[in-house]
Order: sequence, then C-alpha cells, then structure tokens
Amino acid sequence: MVYSPEKHTMFCPFCESEKSEELANGTSPEMAICPNCSGEVPIEEHTSATQCPYCDSYLILNERVEGEYTPKLILPFQLGKETCKKSIREKFKKNLFAPTDFLSEVRLNSMQGVYVPYWLYNYNTHCSFRGEGTKVRSWRSGNMEYTETSYYAVNRDLDIGFDKIPADASEAMPDTVMDLMEPYNYGQLIDFKPEYMSGFYAEKYNMPSDAMEPRARKKMNEDAVALLKESYAGYNSVKVINQDVQILNSDANYGLLPVWKYMYTYNGQEYPFYVNGQTGKIVGEAPTSKKKALAYIGTFWGCIMAILMMVPLLAAWL
Repeated sequence: MVYSPEKHTMFCPFCESEKSEELANGTSPEMAICPNCSGEVPIEEHTSATQCPYCDSYLILNERVEGEYTPKLILPFQLGKETCKKSIREKFKKNLFAPTDFLSEVRLNSMQGVYVPYWLYNYNTHCSFRGEGTKVRSWRSGNMEYTETSYYAVNRDLDIGFDKIPADASEAMPDTVMDLMEPYNYGQLIDFKPEYMSGFYAEKYNMPSDAMEPRARKKMNEDAVALLKESYAGYNSVKVINQDVQILNSDANYGLLPVWKYMYTYNGQEYPFYVNGQTGKIVGEAPTSKKKALAYIGTFWGCIMAILMMVPLLAAWL
C-alpha cells in the first residue's frame, strides 16, 4: 500500500483497493533487507523510507521514525507525480534550446517524491523601536515656495508571535533551494503517521534543532524588523535610534515536508529540479543544447540569406 496524493488515502497500485490496514515491517536488524523479496536494499546514513530496487516495494525503516526520530508533524503530498510532470512540461515547453530528451517521459518518470526533514520553530517576542521621524509639507504662495519639516518621536512596542518558521535539516538539500521552495501552507500540517511515507523516499533529520536554530532566528528577525517598519510607515524619513527584538520563549517541532526531485544529467553535468509537493512551485533551470542552438542560428541565417538573394531577382522581374 502506498499513499496517493490524488486520492488522499492509502492505495494499492496493483489491485486498486483503498484504506487497507495491513502493515508489513519494512526493517530488519541490518535495516537493509527487503521483507518482500529478501533483496539487499542500499540504505544511506539518514534514509528513513526508500524503495527496493528489485521488487519496487516501498520500505519504511522503523528505527528511523521512532524514539528521538519520530516526527511530530507531516505535510502529506498534495500533488502526484503525473501532475508534477505536467507542470514541468508546461513551464519549460517554450525553451527551444533544451535537450530533446529533457522533457521525455522516460526522463521525467525518474522523478522521486521525497519527504525532507525540517525543524519548525515557534517564537514569542517583544519588539521595540525608538526613532525620529520627519514629515515634509511644501506649498507655494505667490512667487514664494515654502517647505515645512516636522519632527516626531517614533516609539513602538510590539508583542509578536511567530509560528512554524522552517529550517530544513537535510545535508543533501541545498539551503538556498529549500528557501526558494517556500512558502508551504503550514495550516495543512497534521500529526505524523508513518503510512503517509509509503510510496515515497524520506530522510530522518541530519542535524539537531540547536544547530539549525540560528538560521530560523535570522528569518524571524528579518520578519520582525519588517513588521516594525510597517508599524511606522507614513513618515517621509525615519532615523533609527534603537531597535531590539527580544525572544521571550521558543520551541521547535520536527516535521516532514514534501518535495518532488527530478535529476537530469546532460554532458556529464547534473541539473536538479525541485517541485513543492504541496503548491507545485518549481525551482531549477533548464540546460542548453549547443547543437540545437547552433542549428537554430544556422536555419535563421539561412532564411535571411535566401531572402536577400531573392530581392534582386524580384527587383529585376518587376
């Protein structure tokens, strides 16, 4: 049984039955033996869910979703593979110089759904601002132009709560890419159940919450400063005297967020593409085929030359 994003339930891809409660233990003491075909499954250090390369069964490694590695929250996949393939084709179909097989069925079918481990941080803060604002008024009377500048003391004290600020805890996923994948709709997060992982790949967290907290705090500080600026908008200028974001308390929850990953290799170089498994947002740039680009340029100049050669003939005929 695998989880179907389209059906939003467990689903058997062979007999098409739904909501079966039968479970198979996908682990062994070595965490590398498929319980279905007994084949040896390559397991990386942080893998918590994978697929058997021999019988295609999906395995959940129990030891890596229990105890300290038990996620509190999960955002189940909302988009299936076929939907994501269609989105990628739609986004890059106008890229004339992409390699011919870039959007082929065989290549796109290698796309993998991956649950990426995240720490989701909550902060309660007190934010204060002290500054000097100015408002400028200008008017004309007769031949004279007047300008009046008024000065104001600008004081703000805000209590702001921040919920579920994300920081991915996967060494394999580039932080810049994961930041671009945001935002997710965190209102759809639910309590973790391992069956949502069936049919997908997954990792347990690679780094503890303390190690990732500075990254989340930076995001929180940037948002807090932006909210403070919004609170004193309307002045022509504001001089900052003192600005402070004080954390009153904080905590972190471990969760899994959905990503579709498509790895395309061209001329020995990898071009990774990522699709937000909830919103469909795509991150990645298509490669350029030099052969197609040169062929296009050659065809273009060939047409131009043909037209130029025909102009004298047409002129003489006329």
